[in-house]
Amino acid sequence: MTLARTRLAALATSALAVLLISAAQPAWSEVKDAPLPAAFAKAAAEHDVPRDLLVALAYAETHLDGHNGEPSASNGFGLMHLVSNPTNHSLEQAAELTKLPADKLKSDDEANILGGAAVLRAHADKLGLDETARKDIGRWYQAVAKYGNATSPELARLYADAVYEPIGLGIDARGVQVKPQEVTADRGEYAKARDLSGTQAEVASPDYPPAAWVAASSSNYRVSNRETSYNIDRVVIHVTQGSYAGTISWFQNPSAQVSAHYVVKSSNGAITQMVRDKDVAWHAGNSSYNNRSIGIEHEGFVNDASWFTDAMYRASAALTRALCDKYGIPKTRTGIIGHNEVPGATHTDPGSHWNWTTYMNYVTGGGGTPSWTTTVDNATAGQFTASANWGTSAYSSQRHGADYRFADPVAASDPAWYSAAIPTTGTYQVEVWYPADAGYNSSAPYIVAAAGGNQTVYVDQRSGGGAWRSIGTFSLSAGTQNVVGVSRWTSGTGLVIADAVRISRV
Repeated sequence: MTLARTRLAALATSALAVLLISAAQPAWSEVKDAPLPAAFAKAAAEHDVPRDLLVALAYAETHLDGHNGEPSASNGFGLMHLVSNPTNHSLEQAAELTKLPADKLKSDDEANILGGAAVLRAHADKLGLDETARKDIGRWYQAVAKYGNATSPELARLYADAVYEPIGLGIDARGVQVKPQEVTADRGEYAKARDLSGTQAEVASPDYPPAAWVAASSSNYRVSNRETSYNIDRVVIHVTQGSYAGTISWFQNPSAQVSAHYVVKSSNGAITQMVRDKDVAWHAGNSSYNNRSIGIEHEGFVNDASWFTDAMYRASAALTRALCDKYGIPKTRTGIIGHNEVPGATHTDPGSHWNWTTYMNYVTGGGGTPSWTTTVDNATAGQFTASANWGTSAYSSQRHGADYRFADPVAASDPAWYSAAIPTTGTYQVEVWYPADAGYNSSAPYIVAAAGGNQTVYVDQRSGGGAWRSIGTFSLSAGTQNVVGVSRWTSGTGLVIADAVRISRV
């Protein structure tokens, strides 16, 4: 079978952008006294799995937090999320492969990482990856997709993309580091699967168009006709206790017997709707509240604040604001409640790390409008510069303004720069606008002139175009200067596009 070769780009976000690092991958001698780095190095060597890929998988699943052996919502355990439920038996598979007891695999970080590496290697072996292929991180894409045990090809792709995303950004968590790097991924059969990861979904939500639509199993909710059968007067905020892709897959599993109307991704605020607003999702643990409310799940774990990003807060608040306007729900803490506030609740989500003040400010608009913002288009006089190598086009209707600039990728920077007058030194969100096209670059490098030095974020310009896309929050120095550049120096394929940027004080 011929494998499709695809350059995966990092979808940078407010939380993940700060993970960019320049340190080289630590050698074994440098990590032997650090438990987690040593555990990843040992598991990678023992099972011949790329160490950085193993770390990225654990980061995508749990942010490298074993949660003291407590299970996720889908009964997964440890950093590597080894699962034991009616349709996923990776915990039992890990026990068989490593000869370690299941209880140890659940609670011991080193054992759990070994188990995850063994399961991932088993998938690679089944796919026929030989010794040479195993040295290429990109060739593991389909094995990673199998590891997620998704219920459909599009969810398998969503899961695998979420694992490869932090490889492009770099990881620095709990003493474990991965250097930012570009990876060419063999999506293989998943290249044809529907893309659920972008900010503009191929199949839009019927009730909230900015979201994607993936239907939950009909065994996990009740068909209804709200607001005729019941009035909708509450929004209930949840935390998934698991990953975005894993939660979507779990809600599609008939044995789950749970669901929510919407699921929000941590890194970029992407939203997937799974149950129609008119229908009754099983999320609150209270039949009366299920009948009257809409449930929103947020990717992450209640005891780990790193999942609750500004991108997540803003996207979820925009959804909640729209729901309140549509159904006449008060934009107060009476109309918008946590799962823990449902009568009879046994759950603690969203937990103490959830910032209700920030969230409610975004919902009501009190904190949703930045104190300062500026937009710079490629045609903004005096604020955009590019060499003669950059052409001008009005080909795509997704463009910002009258036209946009394009250039071939080359092994030289030759950046197009956007200049702005930053009013005060502080933290700013940087968003980019570009038209998307299959012929545009799969890994366009955006350079942000941050106060601590330039940071580069890679964006796939083949999808997610025609809208503002956050590439993260950065510390910027006051003054008029080149703030954002688009470089041509990329091994990605396709034309590099420079259209517009938006910079906002946060």
